[in-house]
Amino acid sequence: IVNNDLMNNIDVKRVISPVSVADNTAQVGTVVDRQGFGSVTYLIATGSIADADATFTVLLEESDASGSGYAAVADDDLLGTEALAGFQFDDDNECRKLGYRGIKRYTRLTITPANNASAALIAAVAVLGSPAVGKTANPPA
Repeated sequence: IVNNDLMNNIDVKRVISPVSVADNTAQVGTVVDRQGFGSVTYLIATGSIADADATFTVLLEESDASGSGYAAVADDDLLGTEALAGFQFDDDNECRKLGYRGIKRYTRLTITPANNASAALIAAVAVLGSPAVGKTANPPA
């Protein structure tokens, strides 16, 4: 592994496709399987957030199985905090990050709006790092 080569040492997974959220429906991300990788960091991007009092909370869950048994990640297993990954009405066009250092194979990110009655643009991806074997594929698998 070359120290100054990030691109060949990460994989990127879609979690929440760019979406315009105009109500308080939780945006549940796709499950991320970190098998073969030593780390995972979630990146959240906001676009325009129109509602003047909307807030968005972030929850990261973990499980040993891909389809069931999800529980909130303990604070000790987070890099950063869910509170710092959250955002509100005046956080237009910003990015947030939240890392996971727990031992579970599967994780899932959820972003839940409150007081949101207008369009809010959000998206999220997971960046998997520290691959167990060689270079990662491009485009990502």
